[in-house]
Amino acid sequence: MALGILKNIVIIFALSTIVNYLFTKIKVPTILGYLLTGVLVGPSLLGLFNSPHDIELIAEIGVVMLLFSIGLEFSLNHLLKIRKIVFLGGFLQLVLTVLVTLFIARGYDIDWKGSLFLGFLTALSSTAVVLKILQGRAELTSNYGRTVLGILIFQDLVLVPLLLFTPMLGGQVTDTGHQFLLLIFKAVFIIGFIYVGNRWLMPKLLHAIAMTRNQELFMMSILLICMAVALLTSELGMSLAFGAFLAGLMISDTQYSHNAFGNLIPLKDLFASFFFISIGILLDLNFVADHAWLVLLTVIVVVFFKALMASGTAFLLGHTFKGTIMVGFALCQVGEFSFILAKMGLDFEIISSFYYQLFLATAVITMALTPMLMEVSRPFSNLLLRLPLPDKLVNGIFPLPQVDIPELKNHLVFIGKDSRALNLSVMARNLDLAYVSIVFDPDAARKRQLKGETVIYGDAMNEPILLRAHVDKADIVVISIGNLITSMAVIEKVRSINPHAYIIVRSKKVEDIEDLYNIGANKVIPEEFETSIELFDRVLAKLLIPRREIETVLGRIRDDNYGIFRDNEVRTDLSALRTFASFEISAVRIEADSRVVGKSIVELQLRNIYSVTIAALLRKKELLDNPDPETIFETGDIVYLMGRPEQIARATELLAKSSKQSDEYVET
Repeated sequence: MALGILKNIVIIFALSTIVNYLFTKIKVPTILGYLLTGVLVGPSLLGLFNSPHDIELIAEIGVVMLLFSIGLEFSLNHLLKIRKIVFLGGFLQLVLTVLVTLFIARGYDIDWKGSLFLGFLTALSSTAVVLKILQGRAELTSNYGRTVLGILIFQDLVLVPLLLFTPMLGGQVTDTGHQFLLLIFKAVFIIGFIYVGNRWLMPKLLHAIAMTRNQELFMMSILLICMAVALLTSELGMSLAFGAFLAGLMISDTQYSHNAFGNLIPLKDLFASFFFISIGILLDLNFVADHAWLVLLTVIVVVFFKALMASGTAFLLGHTFKGTIMVGFALCQVGEFSFILAKMGLDFEIISSFYYQLFLATAVITMALTPMLMEVSRPFSNLLLRLPLPDKLVNGIFPLPQVDIPELKNHLVFIGKDSRALNLSVMARNLDLAYVSIVFDPDAARKRQLKGETVIYGDAMNEPILLRAHVDKADIVVISIGNLITSMAVIEKVRSINPHAYIIVRSKKVEDIEDLYNIGANKVIPEEFETSIELFDRVLAKLLIPRREIETVLGRIRDDNYGIFRDNEVRTDLSALRTFASFEISAVRIEADSRVVGKSIVELQLRNIYSVTIAALLRKKELLDNPDPETIFETGDIVYLMGRPEQIARATELLAKSSKQSDEYVET
């Protein structure tokens, strides 16, 4: 028996590797590939797995690891911020879906108990599929992503009372009052346990373990916490996966969550592939072939009405039309936890074997369609927005107040809602620089508007939003979104409005640089590479290597890795000097104690010795283009140096040198 399971695991490993490779090459979500693999090896086709129960344990571990990693990434504080979405949004979606399904199921000639039960089954969406897609697209904390997550969390929570209610519906339980009180006690216990663990237990425990500096011990402890909390919730009648999510929340706010998350990613993806393959194995193709039209009709009805109910919920929560469509498409499938309920319903004879098979076919097919539906949700909503829709529907029932943006010119525009974009706007405000922020998150936009910031809520891919921010007259546009496709769309739109804007883009990966430059970016900052640069900078500084040599080395590293793409737009004004081949421009302020105060440009011989050029000089708000070589440096001057990074680093050291330092200010 053990060898049989091992053989199945080897087959799944082999197929998962091939599917992952092929679907990555053709840029199709691997989830779809895993589901199709399960169908292929299942009893209906190749018959490699006549008993899918052999991999159910590993599949369950896969879901546990997936939900644990999502809990680590999300944090308890973030969950508390969306409590309205969790309870109000989740309740609305559940009630609306159950009522509609109850009405439709009666048309399938099912009694009221079976219809109500099918309503519960249909109301649950796939946490594993949807959150994996959101995680992969970096949209877990986006405006619509938070609503999707909140509703999914409520569905996972409501699974517990549904598991208790199912035997009652089947006439197996009589003492309902006792069961209800027991449920309340369990809920209070879990909430208290998670709060105490997140606030006191986990920070102290993980700190003590981390101080041993034993990475193996640390990972064993993380996995122990995950499995122990999952087992605890399972003993209380909840799912293992939901317990793993709660365990992740307990660790998420500690300083060790990122280390744990980074180490768990390979394990999580590995085990999750088993889960999706096991779902595909459950699909009985013979049943689908014999009742093809009924299955097709049921899939269409479920997808349409679930999307409609989820969209309606999102609209009532204040989403724009685009947000309602994206939420609806994300939640229009039947979830994995419905399989647990469905099996119970079959055992208690609430539904017949026929409708059980129909449900399985519908659930697997809708889960397989989810990656494609989520991919087309944005372009589909853009297509619908071309119709003459009411303003209330387009902007939502709780639109943000319109912010009057004064006429601006040569200002900064920040696009994005992440911490990087927020920090940039704070810095610009502190320096009294004219700027406008575009944020596609009504909550974040409202909070920043209340602080007096110049913020516009909207999708930066829409031209009217960009024009409200006066992008057509902006000097610099910073795009900090992260998602490659969205960033490229925004760049293209900005470039069409303002051909001369200097566009700086944050990229998650180095390999995205060329695509972003080709579409019109002037400067691309690859996040993962710049993090490595920052770490290497600290290493060199700790080794007491001179600052000038550090800057020279880092400049060369940047040139070697992505310097050939840098600054591809040549412009005619001063800001054009920022973009000239592989050159950069840097501003240096002349302080009162600088050694160069009172000296002329020609005396310093910057071009001859350092190969840098003084492109301009700003003195008392007067810009001097191509200053005369006899110009004398004064305190407070801002000098604009143009050259390669390592050359600028050496010249900057000279201009910033104090008069108290050595008189040897020029290298020989």
